[in-house]
Amino acid sequence: MRVRFLALSLTLGLSLAVPTALAGGAASTIAQTRTNATTPQATYHTVKVEGLNIFYREAGPKDAPTLLLLHGFPTSSHMFRNLIPRLADRYHVVAPDYPGFGQSSMPRVNEWTYSFANLARVMDGFTQNLGLKNYTLYVQDYGAPVGYRLALAHPERVQGLIVQNGNAYAEGLREFWDPLRAYWKDPSAANGDKLRPFFELAATKWQYTHGTRNPQNLSPDTWTLDQAYLDRPGNKDIQLKLFLDYGSNVPLYPQFQAYFRRSQPPTLIVWGKNDQIFPAQGAEPYKRDLKNLDFHLLNTGHFALEEEGDTIASLIRDFMARRVAPGR
Repeated sequence: MRVRFLALSLTLGLSLAVPTALAGGAASTIAQTRTNATTPQATYHTVKVEGLNIFYREAGPKDAPTLLLLHGFPTSSHMFRNLIPRLADRYHVVAPDYPGFGQSSMPRVNEWTYSFANLARVMDGFTQNLGLKNYTLYVQDYGAPVGYRLALAHPERVQGLIVQNGNAYAEGLREFWDPLRAYWKDPSAANGDKLRPFFELAATKWQYTHGTRNPQNLSPDTWTLDQAYLDRPGNKDIQLKLFLDYGSNVPLYPQFQAYFRRSQPPTLIVWGKNDQIFPAQGAEPYKRDLKNLDFHLLNTGHFALEEEGDTIASLIRDFMARRVAPGR
């Protein structure tokens, strides 16, 4: 009866003195609920860019320094679902979905040209539509070439870089990339078919679990949701187009590196060192070109936020406070 009365009182907003016997149980739960109620939560929006609906998550005060979170393959802004509230008390956090990913428009391959140049152009239009004059870029996987193309186009807008397993050096493309290199050289149907297993559930789950310390702690919702997006009619053809076009990023690596040397953006590396797709060999060369650098190799895999989210959030808060936006 006491528990039912407590629940009713909370529902009705009644003032209630918690019995001493509950102090170690229900009372702590109530306190935690109140604390969580003050945690900044994301809101969800869609904006038109070049006739496409671009979905995004947003949280935090709009007059605060902005973090623009750019996701990788095969995920979406969902990868940042836990990071956003950990930062939004102090920063304006924005995470869009690219065309063909997540909740954004998914025109078929004969309706829109899927390329990294076009993804970057749409993201450029997205930032302008939202009035983002400057931002710190968080890039992971596909987010790296998309974000670095933005930086080349508008270096004055980039206040800092946060890099999680996002490649910009030839050293980072190792044996895993051999079948993709073969496809770039000869984009035949046969070579393309060899890549299609990457779009199936076993490969999607592997991206999340490989290299992690405790895979049993990972939520299967992540790879299940990603796979549901991949399994939409026509989406695997989209992803194959982007696999082919990823080769267009490699000739830009020297330009990305020249941007690092020239602009010297404050940079935080938070890299899952056990990643087989973008291994730690791709993280080390950033030290050559960036002098204002915090460098961390984390004992986890490709989607480092899933296992090291608390650590990465703490490192970002420290990095932003010291190097990008002191006093926030």
